[in-house]
Amino acid sequence: MLAKGANISTPIPVLSEHFSPGDRSLRPGQCSQLRTIGIDGSDERTILIADQVIEAPNWTPDGQWLIFNAGGELWRFPADGSAEPERIDTGSIRQLNNDHVLSPDGQTIYMSNGDGHLYAGPITGGEPRKVSNDHAGFFRYYLHGISPDGETLSYVAIEGDEPRRINIFTIPAAGGPDTRLSDIDKPNDGPEYSPDGAWIYFNSERAATRAGHAQIFRMRTDGTNVEQLTHDERVNWFPHPSPDGEWIVYLSYPEDTLGHPPDRDIVLRRMRPDGTGQADITAFFGGQGTINVNSWAPDSRRFAFVAYPINARSTPGQT
Repeated sequence: MLAKGANISTPIPVLSEHFSPGDRSLRPGQCSQLRTIGIDGSDERTILIADQVIEAPNWTPDGQWLIFNAGGELWRFPADGSAEPERIDTGSIRQLNNDHVLSPDGQTIYMSNGDGHLYAGPITGGEPRKVSNDHAGFFRYYLHGISPDGETLSYVAIEGDEPRRINIFTIPAAGGPDTRLSDIDKPNDGPEYSPDGAWIYFNSERAATRAGHAQIFRMRTDGTNVEQLTHDERVNWFPHPSPDGEWIVYLSYPEDTLGHPPDRDIVLRRMRPDGTGQADITAFFGGQGTINVNSWAPDSRRFAFVAYPINARSTPGQT
């Protein structure tokens, strides 16, 4: 079933099915590869391969596990690839999407469900509790971040009548009122706290002159002092601050990409928190599901992501 601890130059085995099918299917000859890599692009390794779509790895704060989404369920997998994946019991809450975050103490996992709400449950498994609120009009929650003290969740909401808007909000992790941080007609996504709790990083089309041209921004946690950090022709998504606050990793699509689709030639890039020092880390076939959530190792030296190469088994190491 698994390629345990294999480097990407190792021949890729033919795999049998392991995870339940989800809403998205792989193409013929395509597989999902859970990989880890150093911030400088070194030591890139494939540690898990699947014949179904797996998405959005989180690294647990103790460094022992990677948690990812597959088939509407959450799974945990040893970060060293030493054992089979284990499904995390989420009780009656199923059809989870790939938006999930871990509490700073590693005890709770917060998740977005197909019903458009947020839930919290023990990382060891169990019936989750609902965190989000019911709204009179159309309002769906998509989770992305948690404050360093574990008290507040950051998310985007798809809201209102057509044409619907996508804006940034926060909500207490224990449940409580929603707080709006943006109120614009252009889409926003991926809001995530800096480790010092001073900023929320996100991607947005707020400065775009053409549809889809998302760039990386940051703002204070009350929604003020918005700063644009990337200014290039590529389409940039999902900024993830490292635990030590030294780096931001983000996903970069080709010019004129709309949204954050799967199956594109993409680049993972890095920059300093103020937007300086931008550089490529690695390029491959991926996109949606690759790095939707923060996947940094607790030591800030490496992070996890998912690639979706086609015909990788017949041409080992090629993406």
